Amino acid sequence: MASAQQSAARPPGPLAGIRVLDFTQFLSGPYGVQMLGDMGAEIIKVESPAGDLSRTVPPHFIRGDSAYFHTINRNKKSIVVDLKHESAPELIRSLMDQCDIVVENFRPGVLARLGVDREVEMERRPELIWASISGFGQTGPLRDLTAYDMIVQALSGTMSLTGERGGDPVRTGLPIGDLAAGLHAVIGILAALNRRTREGVGDYIDISMLDCLVSMVDYQATYYLESGQVPGPQGSGHDSIPTYRMFQAGDGRAIVTTANTERMWQAMARALGCPELIEDPRFARNADRLRNKEALWSIIEPAFLQHTADEWVELFNEAAIPVGTVNDVASALNSPQVAARNMVIELSDGEGTTVRTVGNPIKMATLPEGRNSFPPALGQDGPAILQSVLGLAETDIAALVASGVVRPPAPVPADAKHKVPASAH
Repeated sequence: MASAQQSAARPPGPLAGIRVLDFTQFLSGPYGVQMLGDMGAEIIKVESPAGDLSRTVPPHFIRGDSAYFHTINRNKKSIVVDLKHESAPELIRSLMDQCDIVVENFRPGVLARLGVDREVEMERRPELIWASISGFGQTGPLRDLTAYDMIVQALSGTMSLTGERGGDPVRTGLPIGDLAAGLHAVIGILAALNRRTREGVGDYIDISMLDCLVSMVDYQATYYLESGQVPGPQGSGHDSIPTYRMFQAGDGRAIVTTANTERMWQAMARALGCPELIEDPRFARNADRLRNKEALWSIIEPAFLQHTADEWVELFNEAAIPVGTVNDVASALNSPQVAARNMVIELSDGEGTTVRTVGNPIKMATLPEGRNSFPPALGQDGPAILQSVLGLAETDIAALVASGVVRPPAPVPADAKHKVPASAH
């Protein structure tokens, strides 16, 4: 198949030789595991007969699967295993024996109830690395509950910090709870790989989405813990630096600037045509500007209306003041900087279907660009995995399929060449 040909042609990455058995679905796990695949690990994605739930997320579909799925499942191979089948535990253990890492995002205890117990498997194979991603982790009073990104954004305090002062809490526009969990899982996995290299034993990584977002509340948490003062919505600025915020330009567009040093503040005052502010005792130091921020904003906000956003970017860059326009997604993805960093990539299945998506932000000297395989169709690599990884003969594979524990590759739908409309690019 095309994917197998592409995989064979891909140059090795820094994780070449590492094999991952991936039970994750939807976003947190697939996002993190994709990074391992981007860096050269072989990913065996184990899916239920219904497939990863993210395959069905509307509104855009490519080759029968959602654009959502295609964003986070490149560089993977898919096999369909009915985990409720009586023969599934034996098959899964056989696959685990050929893998370095297991990643799953079931609720605690689910996989054990299906006959695959982590503690038993890690005792049997001490070198195995196992990462679990869940909403609340393996311990604590909420461990058995289901969680989604918005739930942990709410519980972590993240939503209370997002939005305008005096307004309602706001969910961030990105599923940061899912993405943070995937990233932290990868960090833990890489640390465990290093330990295994050094000591010969694996490790267990327990990732909680809630933990990840609580840690990312960061200095706001420390402020509260040390002062007892509860921080509120941050709006479009910084609660400690009044010139670190968004301003409206004269053309209706917005810019952000981060004048957070005395040199930058003075350069900003001059660029705005307000050099007298430098000598104004109300604004002498950042602490003074913070104390008198409303008065400061009442002066500089009208000054920003003198020029367009692009003109301010040019003026501030000349003055060495960090600045940027507030882009929508289209403007961001079409920017020269994003293009120069290969952060928009095109994946091809080799048979005429392509999808454009975001690339890997990890740039390494040993990680060649353009080494990506198309996200797999449901179960497309099952027979090849059973043959190459387990060494099974065609008759053995046919018997597994006939028993129902393994499902054959799903047929490619009639609209296989369907692409996301150009307006969505």
